[in-house]
Amino acid sequence: MSAPEPQLYVLHENAEWLEPFRAAFRQEGIRFEEWELVDGELDLCAEPPSGVFWSRISASSHTRGHGHSKDYARAVLAWLEASGRRVVNGGHVLELEVSKVAQLAALRAAGIDVPRTTAVVGRARLVAAASGFSTPFITKHNQGGKGLSVHRFDGVDELEEYLASPDYEEPQDGITLVQEYLRPRHPFITRVEVVGGEFVYAITADTEHGGFQLCPADACAVDPVTGAFLVPPGATAAPVAGQGLFALRRDFDHPIVDRYLEFTAAHGIEVAGIEFIETDDDRIVTYDVNTNTNYNAEVEAVAPRSAPQALARYLGRLLAEERATVRV
Repeated sequence: MSAPEPQLYVLHENAEWLEPFRAAFRQEGIRFEEWELVDGELDLCAEPPSGVFWSRISASSHTRGHGHSKDYARAVLAWLEASGRRVVNGGHVLELEVSKVAQLAALRAAGIDVPRTTAVVGRARLVAAASGFSTPFITKHNQGGKGLSVHRFDGVDELEEYLASPDYEEPQDGITLVQEYLRPRHPFITRVEVVGGEFVYAITADTEHGGFQLCPADACAVDPVTGAFLVPPGATAAPVAGQGLFALRRDFDHPIVDRYLEFTAAHGIEVAGIEFIETDDDRIVTYDVNTNTNYNAEVEAVAPRSAPQALARYLGRLLAEERATVRV
């Protein structure tokens, strides 16, 4: 009896983010199976199925009640990689996804400008750490996502009030980052999308209306019942009708793209959205690497190529290679 043909497996913890990819896989004729890593069991003595495994585990999974998904994913990825399976965005990439400290350290080591940052363990040392920063400054959780937990303070006294208030949010891993506030030249940040070692496109995200919470996925911004746009918490207002928070940055051609392609290749990151800000003192500062990147429908409608389709075709090529290996 012949072995089952290799297929695509999608590892995730948030089904709402998958629909654009499901559609792209169906369009490309790619058979796939979803592994939702929320709870379950893992037989370490069993042989994993053959195929290509794409990991989409998010640093923000705990905000959806999936506090153990990251550790579950660590176990599954270790099992897959030890068995020699082809994993896209594997264990090393997951560790970058769930640690802004790891991201910033890796970016800085690659010669890419990052914000001045101090990592603080525990609440008690935050004020002392922040006292060494110019104002305003921001704090954020080491394990975050979607811009959650990011706060701007115009003085240390504001931070002290926040720390003493019931609004204080304990970081998932105990690490809070104190970071310089980057004064933008334009009221937006730029996100560069990379798939399989290629630049797909760049988008802008409106920081004037969107604040810090700039998740591009439709599931982040649309009420699933009414379909109405939901203004992210902390945003100042809804965007103008027909002009969402996200837009295609047309004809984007900047040396930072090649730097990102080199960086992702060096770290085995095959799918990512990397975000930078252009400051009013002429810096290009990279502050976040999203390895479970999502794409925005309004951007997709005008983009020169579809990012989900580019991803589906890339995974399809990898799957064809796996199938050819099995046949040999």
